[in-house]
Amino acid sequence: MSASDARNPLFVPLIAVGGSLFGFGLAYSGMARPEVVLDFLQLQDLGLLFVMGGAAAVTGTVITLATRHLDHAPLTGDRYGKRERSFDRSVLLGGAVFGVGWGISGLCPGSAYASLGIGNYPILLGIAGMFLGAYAQGYWRAYRQETDRTATPSD
Repeated sequence: MSASDARNPLFVPLIAVGGSLFGFGLAYSGMARPEVVLDFLQLQDLGLLFVMGGAAAVTGTVITLATRHLDHAPLTGDRYGKRERSFDRSVLLGGAVFGVGWGISGLCPGSAYASLGIGNYPILLGIAGMFLGAYAQGYWRAYRQETDRTATPSD
């Protein structure tokens, strides 16, 4: 049995509560409005810096305490460990594309969903674009893997 099969029954409800708190915080702070995010990116309103800094401080504190005092995650049963991910071209390129999209639209996934909660329904176009972009990237990656597997070395 894998650790995911032994998840605590509170796992899904707590994820929903955490997501709701996240969305409420974004909406309450005004960061669910794309124009506020664009003002931040143009260095006209640095409020997002304080919102992100506060979230990073709380998250960092909880992760530091949890990994220091617990041997496994309480809800999933998974052992804590460092995720090994190399800093390669795909990480750099993906981050750059994400940043350009964020700068053009003023949307990141979290603020886009929170924006729906405050009644900004035209944002659905931006969310559809995120899904389309993610799908296109997945399709492209699968195509590349398939062509790499079928290519034969020329000795």
